[in-house]
Amino acid sequence: MAEVVEKTGVTKEKGYLYYLDKQGDVSRSKMARAGKGGGNAEKVATAGVTRESGYLYFIDKNGDVARSPMARGRKK
Repeated sequence: MAEVVEKTGVTKEKGYLYYLDKQGDVSRSKMARAGKGGGNAEKVATAGVTRESGYLYFIDKNGDVARSPMARGRKK
């Protein structure tokens, strides 16, 4: 289950990939499409999140920074 780490309230636009950058802020890049490249990252919101080992960080559907424990090993 995911827990919210920082409330940023970013509104997502179609055609962009939103992620937590190395500085712990929310950034976005244009998604690559057939024949057209992506890239050109731009900072959208300052969150200042410090990452902990063993968690996957992402931007949830509300535009907030959330984290979830990483799955380690497969259960049979």
